[in-house]
Amino acid sequence: MDNKFIRFLIVGWVNTLFGYFMFALFIFSKFHYSIAALMATMLGVLFNFKTTGKLVFGNSDNKLILKFFGVYTVVYFMNTLALKVFKMYEVDLYLGGALVLLPMAVLSFLLNKKFVFKG
Repeated sequence: MDNKFIRFLIVGWVNTLFGYFMFALFIFSKFHYSIAALMATMLGVLFNFKTTGKLVFGNSDNKLILKFFGVYTVVYFMNTLALKVFKMYEVDLYLGGALVLLPMAVLSFLLNKKFVFKG
């Protein structure tokens, strides 16, 4: 297995736990799901930038933060769209949030690898 992929899985697990915990906390606090996802994403981006950049891609250049935010803007909109679909079908938002974790993690890895931490 590729070392980068293994590091991605480990760092991704920590980042995912942090992000989902924040999302669940905001849902529990009665925030609308789109606001809960936005706030969790914003906090997650700040937390994830250094861990993903340094530990996965070996790059901690702070100049990349805007590109990183761009990636997570895309991830946020895809996440919110998925949550909206789950809500339409009356799927519990805690479950819906958990179900989109893996697809959103894969999407963020691929976008970060291609557009942020190239090379």
